[in-house]
Amino acid sequence: MPKIKTNRGAAKRFKKTASGKIKRSSAFTSHILTSKTRKRKRQLRSSSLVAAVDQKNISKLIPYM
Repeated sequence: MPKIKTNRGAAKRFKKTASGKIKRSSAFTSHILTSKTRKRKRQLRSSSLVAAVDQKNISKLIPYM
């Protein structure tokens, strides 16, 4: 059985936690920041967990992480 290739785009975007859940960063943080409030930009810095319905598909993309 050959090894499964890791999807490199997904590997850069997602990390696994110690309990096996998948962590992601927020979108909308790269440009047009002048129109966003200070509070909104501060809250976008924090990471969050991937939704339960997407967890299975993303874990297939990053099998060895």
